[in-house]
Amino acid sequence: MTKRVAGSGRRGTLAILGDLLRLVRLDRDSHRVIVESATPLPDDFRVDVQRDLARLYGEGLDTSFEINPRLIGGMRIRVGSYVYDASVRAKLAALEARL
Repeated sequence: MTKRVAGSGRRGTLAILGDLLRLVRLDRDSHRVIVESATPLPDDFRVDVQRDLARLYGEGLDTSFEINPRLIGGMRIRVGSYVYDASVRAKLAALEARL
C-alpha cells in the first residue's frame, strides 16, 4: 500500500508517509513502559506499578522492568517520551545543580 502511495507521483506523498510513520512510532512508544530500579522489585510491587500505570495511561501497556544500579535507589519510569525520575541519582544531580 505504501509503495503504491509513494509511487503515485502526487506531490507531498513522501512527506505525508513520513508524518504517518512518525505518528505510528509515537503511538507505539506511548504504550511502551520501562520501569528501572536499582534493585529487583518485589512481584506484588510490580503488579501495583502496572495497575497504577494502566489506570493513568489505559490498558494495553507493554511494561518491562529493568535493573539499573546507577540509580542508587528509587525508580525511573519511562512512558513513551515522558520520564518520571524519582531515583536517588536524579535527586543528587538536582542537589548538585543547586549548589
